[in-house]
Amino acid sequence: MAKFLNTSATNYFLEELIKDARERLILISPFLKLNDRMKELLADKNRLKIDVRIVYGKSELQPREIEWLRGLTYIRTSFCKNLHAKCYMNEELCIVTSLNLYEFSQVNNNEMGILIRRSEDGQLYKDAYDEAQRIIRISDEVRISLERVLSESDSKSSVEPVGKPVDQERHDKLTTSKLGQKLGMKTADLLDRAVASGHIELLDDGKHALAAKGELAGVEFIAKSRFGPYFLWPEDFHPV
Repeated sequence: MAKFLNTSATNYFLEELIKDARERLILISPFLKLNDRMKELLADKNRLKIDVRIVYGKSELQPREIEWLRGLTYIRTSFCKNLHAKCYMNEELCIVTSLNLYEFSQVNNNEMGILIRRSEDGQLYKDAYDEAQRIIRISDEVRISLERVLSESDSKSSVEPVGKPVDQERHDKLTTSKLGQKLGMKTADLLDRAVASGHIELLDDGKHALAAKGELAGVEFIAKSRFGPYFLWPEDFHPV
């Protein structure tokens, strides 16, 4: 039967749920900000080629963390408008809880939740799984949306540079992860090389900014988007 979880038990079983995933892992949380332990667990799932779906409604990830997530082949992230549900599940366990997948909440807040075991509450697990799948279906996958670059609705925002027609859709530009794949480099290494070559700058707060050399080379920095800031690179760019 379902088991009640207090704050510490929710955090404990959430970690165990992620570690024990062998086929699939679904993480649904309005707020997303990953601590080092959570990133370590997710990276391990990616190495094991476990299908991981993360659905969120608001992200406070830094650009480097966004690039890190997008570099994990088997982890897909989606944005769901008006998301308030918090549900975490693998092929055997499900946690429905008040706990966000958020660093602050896991350390500071008083939370509670319910643990559902598929072997003991099959129908309850199925109901939660079906609803999780519905949320996934109505969400927008971030990986696709970022590489789409700009939609028609974005054309009226300040993101689009003045004087450049929107209908060009920047077919000659690649996101950092795509350029990294083309060059056979990890996204973090590509960013480090671009800093070393003077095309972008590493700020004191750990964020990256476009340098004058990068701007002359055709690199663009998209500061405002639904999924956070990111760079666009000419497809023939190489940081030297």
